[in-house]
Amino acid sequence: MGGGALFVGYEISLALAIGLASNRNQSLELGMINYLWPCLTIILAIPFNQQRFSLWLWPGLALSLLGIIWVMKGQSAGSPALLLNNLSSNPLAYALAFIAAIAWALYNNITRRYSRGTNGVTLFFMMTALALWLKYVFDAQSAPLHFGLRPLLEVLFMGTSTAIAYSAWNHGIQHGNLTLLATASYFTPVLSALLASLWLGLTPALAFWQGVLMITLGSIVCWLATRRL
Repeated sequence: MGGGALFVGYEISLALAIGLASNRNQSLELGMINYLWPCLTIILAIPFNQQRFSLWLWPGLALSLLGIIWVMKGQSAGSPALLLNNLSSNPLAYALAFIAAIAWALYNNITRRYSRGTNGVTLFFMMTALALWLKYVFDAQSAPLHFGLRPLLEVLFMGTSTAIAYSAWNHGIQHGNLTLLATASYFTPVLSALLASLWLGLTPALAFWQGVLMITLGSIVCWLATRRL
């Protein structure tokens, strides 16, 4: 039950965060904040699954956090005041992105420990869809629905591919090496950022890609710090 609540909470938090983005660049920033979850998954595996680790875990976490800050500062010189200004411009969206990252990291560890081999992804997706439809129905500001062949095909493709990906991921965290899976997943920010840039017609600044690289390297350091030598 707890795993289902975390799954639904993650999906809703991330969807709302992206939906609340003020512009396309901010949507990319929020997506990168979400990708803190692999590093958080490794860290939470310590208390939840008695994961062994070395002191290198903390520099890895620091590097990932620095990558997030680097992404958010964009092309500017960067300062604490500028970072706070960036956050204060849309605090709810950024808070939801951080909540999503924490929720997914908790979900991974709880599923690993308590699932006993059962896969509830189908049920969790149904719960998520129900929650989102209820929000749409009772939200007075919801835009009217417009149907078309292309959007329907896009929704069908995304829904099918997402369902397959989540089912495969659930199987992996139940039966595979959780820290290895979390680390390998940190290569997805690069692919995600690339696809999002192409989809949105954006050319991210050099600082964005530098931040993505820091996040990825930070997670790899975290994984190396948890390897059994």
